[in-house]
Amino acid sequence: MKIVITGGKHEADFIVKMLQEEHHQLIVINQDRDFAEYISSHNDIAVFPGDPTKAYTLSDAEAQNADVLLALSDNDTDNYITCITGKRLFNIKKTVSKVRNPKNVELFKKLGVDSVISSTYLLAQTILNESSIENMIKTLSIEDEKIVMIELGVESDFALVNKRIMDIHFPKNINISCIFRDPHVIIPNGNTVIKSLDKLIIISTPNEKDEIIEYIQKKR
Repeated sequence: MKIVITGGKHEADFIVKMLQEEHHQLIVINQDRDFAEYISSHNDIAVFPGDPTKAYTLSDAEAQNADVLLALSDNDTDNYITCITGKRLFNIKKTVSKVRNPKNVELFKKLGVDSVISSTYLLAQTILNESSIENMIKTLSIEDEKIVMIELGVESDFALVNKRIMDIHFPKNINISCIFRDPHVIIPNGNTVIKSLDKLIIISTPNEKDEIIEYIQKKR
């Protein structure tokens, strides 16, 4: 797919890494020139240092007829303008906007943005170790709660520690899309070994969420 990624910082860097693994055609636009250079150097990809709310920037980046546009700026208005400009002037099939204000979720959808994600939907479900932020479980609902993304910290006494993913009998409808192993981001495969202190980014459905969390937290 042809995917346009605009704005954002570390979330943009992460998404670029993930989508490169899937061999998508990526167009990356970032108004922050320093971070544009960071994303470019860390991912070996050209990044357009421009304002994605401007039609000429999308034109120069050759965003015409892209399959998806992701707007990841911290400014909700900029994200909205970017999405609508891409959709109306550049025939981009689907637009996805991050918003800081959860009140903008329904508003943006009514105004024509296809999918809207609010970081406020990241909720702590369970605190594994007293008040430790590092051990919070967070979930993000996507596409009207048809999909959930779970961020889950791995403790040293979890049963799956030091096991390969292919050897773990996970519940159904689970996909470990990414592992944060400070300071690295790992796109796992069957041979990847789960380590203590890993943070797992898991994609699943709402119905399986509780079962998955319970399974991951099983002790030895």
